[in-house]
Amino acid sequence: MSLRINDVVPNFDADTSQGPIKFHDFIGDNWTILFSHPKDFTPVCTTEFSAVAQLAEEWAKRDTKVIGVSVDGVEEHKGWIKDIESYGGADVGFPIIADQGLAVSKAFDMLPAEAYMPDGRTPNDSATVRSVFIIGPDKQLKLSMTYPMSVGRNFAEILRALDALQATAGAPIATPANWELGQDVIIALSLNDDQAREKFGEFEQPLPYIRKAKI
Repeated sequence: MSLRINDVVPNFDADTSQGPIKFHDFIGDNWTILFSHPKDFTPVCTTEFSAVAQLAEEWAKRDTKVIGVSVDGVEEHKGWIKDIESYGGADVGFPIIADQGLAVSKAFDMLPAEAYMPDGRTPNDSATVRSVFIIGPDKQLKLSMTYPMSVGRNFAEILRALDALQATAGAPIATPANWELGQDVIIALSLNDDQAREKFGEFEQPLPYIRKAKI
């Protein structure tokens, strides 16, 4: 069954490049981003993991942990990390899960049900293992994205989406298209105008059902 927004994500035990983890314990009280890729020592994913490493300070500012997952083993991960750091010029401070048996990939519905690849699989065999999951401190799935093999992920957009999720968590607001941190938000329709003014002060109203405010 597919994971849906607000589902509690699967808990699992796994070996990683930084030792064994239990996933819910790893999350703790933090926001967490789980991102996956089809195989170590592949070009697009090397650039992506480098981009994540370069954003270490940004993840820390947002109390967010990042963790990768790959269908290769721990020793392959450790060797590949050297390439990632060389390419990106930044330390890989986050763990990479070894998912050789595809347990995590299947638990998060990253593969079709019939996908039981034998040893010697190629990146194309596990092409669907290129997903991003943003998980809240409540262990619930807040956002997911899946990318094709040919398109590198935009981690600036993932960071932007994380900002939006954190800004709107538990608040009667939403973010408009292309919103970035510091810009106006949209007041939820669950508040009437008087309630909106009490909470946000005066607001811009370009349409009867669109009310913009600063937070």
